Amino acid sequence: EPTVRTELMEQIPPIAIFLQESRPKFPTAFFEYLMPIVVRYLTDINNQVRKASQEALLILLEQDLVAQSDIENKVCPILLDLSAPDSDDEYKVEAVNIICKMASMLSRTTVEHMLLPRFCELCSDGKLFQVRKICAANFGDICNAVGQEATERLLIPKFFELCSDSVWGMRKACAECFMAVSYTTSPEVRRSKLSPLFISLVSDTCRWVRQAAFQSLGPFISTFANPSSAGLYIREDGTLSIRPSAQDVNSNSCQPSNNITLMSSSANAA
Repeated sequence: EPTVRTELMEQIPPIAIFLQESRPKFPTAFFEYLMPIVVRYLTDINNQVRKASQEALLILLEQDLVAQSDIENKVCPILLDLSAPDSDDEYKVEAVNIICKMASMLSRTTVEHMLLPRFCELCSDGKLFQVRKICAANFGDICNAVGQEATERLLIPKFFELCSDSVWGMRKACAECFMAVSYTTSPEVRRSKLSPLFISLVSDTCRWVRQAAFQSLGPFISTFANPSSAGLYIREDGTLSIRPSAQDVNSNSCQPSNNITLMSSSANAA
């Protein structure tokens, strides 16, 4: 019964945490018995079971309960198979979504060598706009996961493609994550490549794209500021924040700022 398998998946994370805390008594139980079930259910015929398995996998990764060898030898190969060009549409959409979500939890080497080539392919998927939209919405997270060199060499060309996609929702998603992409690049790339690209989004024929671009204008400008003097930095959740001054260390000034604050802060920094 699918409901039984779904319920089982929901119990995997707490069982794994218990086994982790009791490892001297159960040294290999998780890797031998539980992890194979999670991986197998990623390809279950029932979408609710797959969803529960994906959620369980993310929790396990967040808790650092999955060994690097299991990630590279069991999890990544399954996701690459599910996101292959000839894969079923529903499986492919789910696979690219989980790839984007887990990228920030894996080592840079694993993401760059195992997942980045497939992500770049999916950015150009001409069959499913849903796949391209997921890539566009999570583009900043992938850039942050692989760092500046891989971003400029492999991802920026794909970002240009998505920013000129015929589907306006794709261009809007790019405008919304523009600051995170810019933050990962060098000042020269920001000036010579991203600035003209941003102008094209501000001038887009679709008003929803233009609106999203104008909302990202302040954060994008802030990436040109010197972090050491402006005090701007990117939080783990991808939002731009202002680092408190020495006298405000004990205050709440490190909370995420709104767009108005960001724009005035970047203007002052400039």
